[in-house]
Amino acid sequence: MRLFPAFEPYQRWPEKLWYVALRCLCYGVLAYLVLPIVALVPLSFSADSFLVYPIEHWSLRWYDTLVTSETWWRAIRNSFIVAPSAAILATVLGTLCALGLDRASFPGKRVLAAFILSPLVAPLVIVAVAMYLFYMRVHLAGTFMGLIIAHALLGAPFVVTTVSSVLKGFDKTLVSASSSLGAGCIETFLRITLPLILPGVLSGALFAFATSFDEVVVTLFLAGPDQVTIPRQMFSGIRDSITPTIVALATILVLFSTALLIVGEWIRRRGESRA
Repeated sequence: MRLFPAFEPYQRWPEKLWYVALRCLCYGVLAYLVLPIVALVPLSFSADSFLVYPIEHWSLRWYDTLVTSETWWRAIRNSFIVAPSAAILATVLGTLCALGLDRASFPGKRVLAAFILSPLVAPLVIVAVAMYLFYMRVHLAGTFMGLIIAHALLGAPFVVTTVSSVLKGFDKTLVSASSSLGAGCIETFLRITLPLILPGVLSGALFAFATSFDEVVVTLFLAGPDQVTIPRQMFSGIRDSITPTIVALATILVLFSTALLIVGEWIRRRGESRA
């Protein structure tokens, strides 16, 4: 793969210089974002108890500590209870919201849409404090159900955004044709609408899962001693002392997040090819 394309004969040197400078800037920003993450990976294979370069002895010691630790396994188990449940709930709520906003027409529709999407831009600390005060009144603080609902509300705006973007290219005459042939609302949704908007639904579900899996601020306010998730356990570990076990888990999470991005990109390209 060529780093820079072959320039056309009619292109002047300022255009070539601007193109090369822009490419170099983009590669520099990419390296600035990625290299600190990549630098952590070799440290997870160090046998030393401190995070230092150069690495003198290589070992899987910290991965073994991670696997045999009951504390970390409990955090991993809790994350895989909360994140998939929150993603499913966020996907259902977000898809219904997107369909309702797309088909309905009423005064204040834009205001309602902005209110639904507000968790995307609102400071998480303010959201967490508000949820905590509300949860204390309804006795949901310190419960798995409360944490799942809170994470679902944070992930639902991503589902609304991705499904709404797919619905912009949706041919509504297909719904009318299905209804004219005698299909009910549920049958039309399951056999016509859902297959066509499925790439947007799956992309939103992935974002909702990643949001819940990585969430720490709201979890610190709402979770009790039995709802310690991976980010909360990592935050507690970093606050006390940074051990290579956290770096080993961070390496696994980086690989997991990369796999999620690859799946999301595959779903997006498949959706574009079907459009």
